Amino acid sequence: MVLDPGGGPGDEGAANNVTRDSAPPLRSRAAASAATTTTTRRLSGPANGVRGAGSAPPPWRAPGWTPSPPARSLTSPSLTPGGCRIRRSESTCAVNYGGSARGRIRPATSLPHIARAPAPPAPPPRGPCLLVALRPINMEEERETFFRSGYRYEPQFRYASPEQLEGVLEKYKEGSDLFLAQAVGIMECVLRKFGTSESFEEATGGALLPISRVWAAARKYLQKEGCVGEVVVCLSDELLSQAVMMVESCRPTLTINLAGARQHWLEGMLRHEIGTHYLRGVNNSLQPWSTRAGRELLSLRPANPTEEGLASLHSVLLRRQPHLWRAALLYYAVHRAGRSSFSELFRHMAGFVRDPAVRWEYCLRAKRGQTDTSRPGCFSKDQVYLDGILRILRHRREIDFEMLARLGKVSYEDVDRLRPLAVLQRTRIPHFMRDQRKYLEQLDHIVAVNEIDEDQLRELVP
Repeated sequence: MVLDPGGGPGDEGAANNVTRDSAPPLRSRAAASAATTTTTRRLSGPANGVRGAGSAPPPWRAPGWTPSPPARSLTSPSLTPGGCRIRRSESTCAVNYGGSARGRIRPATSLPHIARAPAPPAPPPRGPCLLVALRPINMEEERETFFRSGYRYEPQFRYASPEQLEGVLEKYKEGSDLFLAQAVGIMECVLRKFGTSESFEEATGGALLPISRVWAAARKYLQKEGCVGEVVVCLSDELLSQAVMMVESCRPTLTINLAGARQHWLEGMLRHEIGTHYLRGVNNSLQPWSTRAGRELLSLRPANPTEEGLASLHSVLLRRQPHLWRAALLYYAVHRAGRSSFSELFRHMAGFVRDPAVRWEYCLRAKRGQTDTSRPGCFSKDQVYLDGILRILRHRREIDFEMLARLGKVSYEDVDRLRPLAVLQRTRIPHFMRDQRKYLEQLDHIVAVNEIDEDQLRELVP
């Protein structure tokens, strides 16, 4: 299901591309002017279309007559001494003067045909995005077998494009234990307050929202950030994550997992994906480091873990009880997956997640990319959330968060040296970051609620 909240800035250009190719050949200026006058007079002549016997002959048959340009309008070319300049059209149709003398209607965005050089050969088709490539194609069958076995079977996953995964699996094959104590502490804090993860979700997340409420919330948030018409919103029940922001058919597209669209959590997810990822991406496109070559020239650090850490903080920023449960659980699951088979990991995680269906999702995320899950191994990318969160919280007093948002996809460690090079005109910051004093108070509240030991954090992150 797809919601396109208003026509985007590229829609008119797309229409132009379609109609431009089907337009008739360019005619001479005199011929076009003559045809214009002909059509105008015919459309404005007597209602019966008959000229009286005593009427004067048409002016173009009079000796010495020269055509004059028609009056300018929103649907006609702007004729100048230097030639013809096509202006943007705001109407839905215009008169096409090609062919017979009688005008026929075609879209106003249609332009005269101009011969172009042959198009270069099309690039080879790209493979599916990483999130799709990491999703096993036999996931449902293996899930059913696993549950029928009493959680003893080791799933054997297959992937649509295994060759595409080789490099990324090598990059994320090692889990970390740097923040393991903090992850366990955050989870124990939640279980101490709420008893179970299910009780925590019900108390802090609220009820699952119907589709109509999800649409309404998404549109309302896009209006808050001034993004209506820029982002396409889709709903899905097949994502492994809560949501994902991608570019599809040249349009930024947010796909929301309906299974995680809870009453009090949905806006946090929108702050994560649109308020952080999308707006930082827009700001990044304005900067000298928007390309890979630009980043290399300036020796920029990777955008992560800052990017995902900042987005994860924004997910819980305005909650009454901003527990970092999900980020901590993902970090811990990855750590255990590197030392366990799938079934061992599943049984161990029962101490934190009772619901077998939810537990399966966490184990699948930690083990995705593997074929034979009887072997220890993990996909460690999910540790980036807690890693980024804790590094940002450690340095929250020194970070210029407004500048961090305006500079785009950069690490907080690069902000000071990039400041003199930044293009700040037309950059945007999300509405919840505009009051920096209040923003810092909210970060302090996150530290307190999750009982994070700041002295210990300073030892881990200099």
